[in-house]
Amino acid sequence: MAFLLLAVLALGLAVWIGMWPSLVERRRSAVRARPFPDAWREILRWRVPYFRRLPADLQLQLKQHIQVFLDEKSFVGCGGLEINDVIRVTIAAQACLLLLNRPTDYYPGLHEILVYPAAFEVPTRQIDASGLVTEKREGRVGESWARGQVVLSWHDTVEGAAEHEDGHNVVLHEFAHQLDQETGSANGAPALPSRRRYREWSSVFNAAYAQLQARLGVGEPSVLRAYAATSPGEFFAVATEVFFELPATLQEEYPALYEQLARYYRLDPLSW
Repeated sequence: MAFLLLAVLALGLAVWIGMWPSLVERRRSAVRARPFPDAWREILRWRVPYFRRLPADLQLQLKQHIQVFLDEKSFVGCGGLEINDVIRVTIAAQACLLLLNRPTDYYPGLHEILVYPAAFEVPTRQIDASGLVTEKREGRVGESWARGQVVLSWHDTVEGAAEHEDGHNVVLHEFAHQLDQETGSANGAPALPSRRRYREWSSVFNAAYAQLQARLGVGEPSVLRAYAATSPGEFFAVATEVFFELPATLQEEYPALYEQLARYYRLDPLSW
């Protein structure tokens, strides 16, 4: 009898697991079908001028993605900051820009967004060649954690959204890390559909990464700032910022890199 009960429970669990994706999509479809609040539309016009550049079909997609994102993700105010719809919509709009035109599970590993009023400090440990450990606190404007959190400075979030043609956007940067972390650690290789695509991606990104380091080595300027040369993960995050904010310059300096990003994001910001 106990064995039969366990078998029934196991079968029920298997059926529930099998149905879960369709249940999630049904719920998301219902959320996307809701009218987009007028107050949220005003926040987009006020805080996210980039929204006006998008074609009408992408504007609709973005609004629907915002609705699902805000339905599923939690926001936590830190350092005395109180969360409101201005904060939630402004962050969601930029995060969801990376999800347009392709299948998405809405950052499945992400559970909450922590928002500080401005730059915040985090403890760090450094070990030198002799083994001496130095502990200190360093300032940050954003972080992406593999354990399900993104941390943002609201001050820098606002600046990044307002100055949408300077190649700096902390939300795009940290959520690019989230995409990268869906396959494990942030190593500059997000989820791609085939081994062939990974080979192409690796070839182009390694070449562009080496090109940037060579430029920096001789003091030559680049649309990709120096921070991109610190690791492949940071290279992907910075390249994502520049792809959306300075597409013409990126395409001119790194045409193969631009092509790979356009294929990955299924977007061509040059056409907007």
